[in-house]
Amino acid sequence: MNSSLVSILIPAYNAAPYIAETLDSALAQTWYNIEIIVVDDGSRDDTLAIAKTYESKRVKVISQKNKGASTARNRALKAAQGDFIQYLDADDLLAPDKIERQLKLSEFDRNSDYVASAEWARFFQNPSEAVFTPQTLWTDMSPIDWLIAAWEKNLMMHPAAWLVPRNISDSAGMWNENVSLNDDGEYFCRVILASQGVKFCTDAKSYYRSGISGSLSGSKSRKAWESAFLSAELCTNNLLSVENSDRTHYACACYWQYFVFMAYPQAQDLIQNAEKNVRSLGGCDLKPEGGIMFKVMREVLGWKIAIYRYRYKK
Repeated sequence: MNSSLVSILIPAYNAAPYIAETLDSALAQTWYNIEIIVVDDGSRDDTLAIAKTYESKRVKVISQKNKGASTARNRALKAAQGDFIQYLDADDLLAPDKIERQLKLSEFDRNSDYVASAEWARFFQNPSEAVFTPQTLWTDMSPIDWLIAAWEKNLMMHPAAWLVPRNISDSAGMWNENVSLNDDGEYFCRVILASQGVKFCTDAKSYYRSGISGSLSGSKSRKAWESAFLSAELCTNNLLSVENSDRTHYACACYWQYFVFMAYPQAQDLIQNAEKNVRSLGGCDLKPEGGIMFKVMREVLGWKIAIYRYRYKK
């Protein structure tokens, strides 16, 4: 019988409105053999005080000065004793049977050579809003096929969707503390490449809270663009070090092209370097997506003018 211990790692910063609901979802897991480690990253609100009310044999709360999400995750990872690692942002949620469903995948233990993914959906206020719409990544794939599919279509899987055997976590290494924006993209790129494949678990669900003002994913600062550029550089270099082929060149070119779309018109020097990378990799025929009016502007005026008007002259 599988008796694996699962470590649920929660970095938290100014998450007072959400942390209790997140901890409740972790404690509600039908897989009872869990430990929960919360690392409060120098919150200026009541996050730490709320988390402290949950302290028990199953919940450990650590406090540190504000050093960023990657540092908080590394602190939690160093303290983790589990056979599996489950990351959970302090505003996201797990379905009660999420972990149990993934652990019941065949031949899945702490020494497994594959990593488990799961269904996920966005919500804004209440998880009942979430609509679980299948996408290309919701299937079993080899590591390289998974990254190619994600990068060619600009798809993602948020941290809580994964369940990582300790064997693969140890091989992938720690979170890169020089990366802030898209730190999870860089980290899970390494996790995926450290595995022999991704196993998708149907009906294992997690909930990704969106629309939070001031969230890291929505940051438009110079530091954020530098982080996103570094993440793209590390990710593409890692993939190409494993397979240097036409198909991986195209996927990497797409990754850089999406950076250009995302950063435009800010950080012009980074955009120029990203465009050089697109060209050196053989080019990419992607176009930025949007609604009907955006697409009309894109075709008539070009994508740069369309993006500028859409973002700054609505």
